[in-house]
Amino acid sequence: MERLKDLNKKALPRRVVITGVGLVSPLGVGLEANWRSLLEGKNGIGLVTRFDASEYPSRIAGEVKDFDPLNFIDKKELRKMDRFIQYALAAAQLAADDASIDLSLI
Repeated sequence: MERLKDLNKKALPRRVVITGVGLVSPLGVGLEANWRSLLEGKNGIGLVTRFDASEYPSRIAGEVKDFDPLNFIDKKELRKMDRFIQYALAAAQLAADDASIDLSLI
């Protein structure tokens, strides 16, 4: 732990710049879809549809609808990852696109 403290003391100040926005939420996929839903007064909350929630006291949730992972991830790769990972990768891709970052150059 001491070594980490020493490294942090020697490190130069780092600046973080947010250059793009990527959203995958119950309001929509992408910045425009989310913004449009907000302006229309939508809330993204509804009955649970992904599993049988009849045994739970609450049957409502904010589920992501109209998400097609194939728009972001190769079909072969989809079998290896859970849905939340798909959401994260899609949001990262949308943020990179919004920032005009070509990820193939990284």
